[in-house]
Amino acid sequence: MRVVEDVMTIGSDRPLRSIDRDEDLLLASPYPSKLPIKLWNDHELLPVVHFPQKYVEQKFAPPRGVYENDQLRVEWQVMNGRQPFYHRNCDVDEISYQIDGERTLMTELGVIEHRPGEFSRIPCGVGHDNYGRKESHLVLYLPAPVAELVEPIRTSQPVMPPFPGWEPGEVNEAVTQCMGAVGHDIAVFPADETLLLERVHAEPERMRVHSIGDGAGATWIYATPTIRLGYVNTTAGDGSRRYRRTLDADEIQYQVSGIRTLATQRGIVELHPGDFVRIPLGLAHASIPREQSTHVSLLSHLKLPQVIGTTRTADPYSPERLGAAVERSQA
Repeated sequence: MRVVEDVMTIGSDRPLRSIDRDEDLLLASPYPSKLPIKLWNDHELLPVVHFPQKYVEQKFAPPRGVYENDQLRVEWQVMNGRQPFYHRNCDVDEISYQIDGERTLMTELGVIEHRPGEFSRIPCGVGHDNYGRKESHLVLYLPAPVAELVEPIRTSQPVMPPFPGWEPGEVNEAVTQCMGAVGHDIAVFPADETLLLERVHAEPERMRVHSIGDGAGATWIYATPTIRLGYVNTTAGDGSRRYRRTLDADEIQYQVSGIRTLATQRGIVELHPGDFVRIPLGLAHASIPREQSTHVSLLSHLKLPQVIGTTRTADPYSPERLGAAVERSQA
């Protein structure tokens, strides 16, 4: 089948160029070399990491790191209760995406009641704590400052008490560097929680809440010169599809809802809600969704390695495997 491949860069809204391809050749293994030397590597099939989206009863634990480099980290977290301290980053803006359940985000810039499908950004240096109720969320640490590219649906507000049952008291506050990683605290000390939360009345700034909308295609919400973060909505089509090859960025995808098949030059894999996958820079890939599909997309100019165990891997390409995915999308 003839398809189109769009060659992109991290900051481009339009392809640098578009290339007509034979899809079977694009996804197939290379022909054997006739030269007496090895010219290219044998790459592994794409790994997938999965966490359940629904809360599973467990003891409080630090977030699980999924991908990380020197300036960016992606974590997965579940909570059913308070985070046991306030946190203040020295070097990054902290962005969260609410997967499931409800979570109160309490900060010096106001309180946000998070619901599934919502993003918010805690600016560098702002103290914050969370109160989750059988919830799960992503945490993404990006080098500050991070620009917000779209209008919010609402903002943080002064709320006292921040949630039912809250009582004033003293709690620990931790100031950290290195993207808040465990063991990278600079100072940990008791703080008056009421003073922290009442600071909102002297601050003109508010945090902004963004949500996943209904529009088709990619919507970028956050950006730095070398990073983009947003979401992608796709729907099942007539079998035609475009491949994308980003020349200067790794892409992390987190499947929010729906089922889609990801066809790449390193295998074919069916993605379900709760799946993470990393697409290395320069790798052609296309989505084949069943009905409606939504995923979070993160582009990083620096390589963003996986730092947690793999749940499963993509299947090797075959015309039959690709054909089955296409048939399901058209059913």
